[in-house]
Amino acid sequence: MKKRLQAVLFALALTSTSSILHAEGSIDAGKEKAALCFSCHGETGNSAVATFPKLAQQNTSYLEKQLQAYKDGTRKNAMMSAVVTHLSADDISDIAAYFSAQEITANPMPLEDEDEDNKKTVKELIAEGSDLYRNGDLEREVSACIACHGPFGEGNKPASFPSIKSQHADYLIQTLKDFKSGVRSNNPENMMHMIAKKMTDEEIKAVSYHISMKK
Repeated sequence: MKKRLQAVLFALALTSTSSILHAEGSIDAGKEKAALCFSCHGETGNSAVATFPKLAQQNTSYLEKQLQAYKDGTRKNAMMSAVVTHLSADDISDIAAYFSAQEITANPMPLEDEDEDNKKTVKELIAEGSDLYRNGDLEREVSACIACHGPFGEGNKPASFPSIKSQHADYLIQTLKDFKSGVRSNNPENMMHMIAKKMTDEEIKAVSYHISMKK
């Protein structure tokens, strides 16, 4: 099982650019079309609400893939499905180009959990998350995040792996829990479910805190 997981990761990470050879969208046109996204994701793609993802500096291939997934129903969210239902392929490309061109903002340090006893501090969790991000835990088949998302959290555009640096920790935590439970499954070979289901809640929080601090 371990060898199969590693093989899938490397195969996907080395995906050829031929799968995304298409015309890039227009940033200027995308700004106008993206206006319907601003109320939740912010005008520059830096959402003010930590449960809404930042879209700034996201890889265009990933943004296009997710918008199309909402449109065809392979990713479920009533609000997003309603927003994208009338978007054309060109609209999706333009919106992706606009948000990708924006600069993502840094996050403040996560707050300590005052209501939890005998838990690790935020700094300890970030250190734990840093180790898990770089090295994973091969004995438990928890793959290192760096394999697909890069050393700086920049993702992999040819493989449509998302940039995750400076993403909201709350959004990352919920996303990993959704992959773990199977609520979300629109990823190659259901790879994220295979990884997240082996992670503890503490590990999910730790790696999310670490990623949220990457710049």
